[in-house]
Amino acid sequence: MLPIPAEELNGTGTLGPYWTFYRAVASEQLSRWLPEGPSTVLDLSGGRGRWSAQAAKAGHRVLEVVDFRRTGEGPAPLHDASRVGQVRSDDLRFLPDGSVDAVLAEERALSIELMAESAIADVARVLRPGGRALVSVDSLVLGMAILAEQNFWAHLRQTGEVMLVPWPDGSITRCFSSAQLRELLTGAGLEVEWIRPRTVLSPSTVDHVLASDPRALTWLVNTELDAHPDDDDTVGIHLVASARRP
Repeated sequence: MLPIPAEELNGTGTLGPYWTFYRAVASEQLSRWLPEGPSTVLDLSGGRGRWSAQAAKAGHRVLEVVDFRRTGEGPAPLHDASRVGQVRSDDLRFLPDGSVDAVLAEERALSIELMAESAIADVARVLRPGGRALVSVDSLVLGMAILAEQNFWAHLRQTGEVMLVPWPDGSITRCFSSAQLRELLTGAGLEVEWIRPRTVLSPSTVDHVLASDPRALTWLVNTELDAHPDDDDTVGIHLVASARRP
């Protein structure tokens, strides 16, 4: 899969069918991952409401943390105020130990949070024993693509060090290999269930299939989720991981 240009990552490019597919993959992945019974879910995904709404619709009670440091992402309207609560905070000190059943850290939350070790330690603290976390991060594939676009060729040599990548808009993202993401999670005392790219199908493949048959979206999504290997960070702009507190 070729790296996707930065304008496409921001949704301003021409890969409409691919992003429709990407969002469908993420939604189905969350649907499969959520606890079977009614649970308390903590959403750290930025306050846009999408993930909280899906978890609430599945019957869970959700606490959505809106991080005031993420400018331009004000609280989204609550679709189900009886099941979704919102709080503004930049950490989890307001939550007691072992108080939630599941944690969502989608929308690249741990890549935007440069001190990811501190953030994931908080996640592990508030999870009850047996509770699980679903996290997504920017991959090294994405980081190297952004550096190459900015002609930072000297920075492209892969090392075991943390990769902090400047975006053209001045923001910084932290990019992970699968090994680094696994180390981050296990370092917080979590047991990694799986790590995988969000998608491995290329935009051109998705575009071709959907152009031939728009009804093929469900087939594409199931193919993506059922087929691609764990711990493969050679493809895909984002990595997704599931981890469990022992």
